[in-house]
Amino acid sequence: MTGPSTPLVMGVVNVTPDSFSDGGRYDDPTRAIAHGRELLAQGADILDVGGESTRPGATRPLLEEELDRVVPVIEALAAAGATVSVDTMRAEVAERAVAAGASIVNDVSGGLADPAIVDVVARTGVTYVAMHWRAHSDRMQEFAEYDDRGGVVAAVRDELGERVAAIRAAGVRDEQIVLDPGLGFAKHAHHNWELLRHLDVLAGLGYPLLVGGSRKTFLGRLLEDPSGQPRPVAEREAAGVALTTLLAAGFGGAPVWCLRVHDVRAHRDALAVAAQWGPAADRAGAPERD
Repeated sequence: MTGPSTPLVMGVVNVTPDSFSDGGRYDDPTRAIAHGRELLAQGADILDVGGESTRPGATRPLLEEELDRVVPVIEALAAAGATVSVDTMRAEVAERAVAAGASIVNDVSGGLADPAIVDVVARTGVTYVAMHWRAHSDRMQEFAEYDDRGGVVAAVRDELGERVAAIRAAGVRDEQIVLDPGLGFAKHAHHNWELLRHLDVLAGLGYPLLVGGSRKTFLGRLLEDPSGQPRPVAEREAAGVALTTLLAAGFGGAPVWCLRVHDVRAHRDALAVAAQWGPAADRAGAPERD
């Protein structure tokens, strides 16, 4: 276990009618902008605006649909002073989003769905989050197989390493690159836990890590009821907060640059607790008593 770190907090703004986590509650720009402002007030460092659901089984929106969903929201939130990330796999959406004020492209496909997205990143100089990915959401769980030669951890490390090589070859600088292990994408529950226990292996590639475990199915499976039914999405937040606390306290073996979450305030509280461990807390001294 390493010492504690204080990750950035990325708040999720889903402008979709079919999100797994919020059921389309913010699927029009007005509501999405209001939600983004609320997450900022709760302490989000970054707002991640997405117009395509990547839940298992999801189908893709048309390009114009995705643009109509995200561009007005990015413009408004960037104008309000937010650091905005666009969650997209499409080069055209990334280009328009950066022009609207996004400074991060969060690509769950790591450039595999649309290789031209990497050219946009290289030309604009924005931060690029490349996630481990094997297939689109409607088929991804068909690819959740990992051989015995190091299992999922070695496979994700090697496949992310291949993506880094391609991204750098396109002209993206090292300081622009962030890696994401892709929890839940072409992975069964036990694969996600293995990756979380061995983040140090992925950090060995030499790039900051973003982890997005908030409300995902592997937490629901962990908390399933006696009949084997996973805990509903709306009731997984406490488990996600526990995960944030452990990661920030160093369980996983490597610092995490950013955590992608839904309930920003709850995860901010978890980070405050985790920060009370280790040398940094010792230097700060104990909090005063009333």
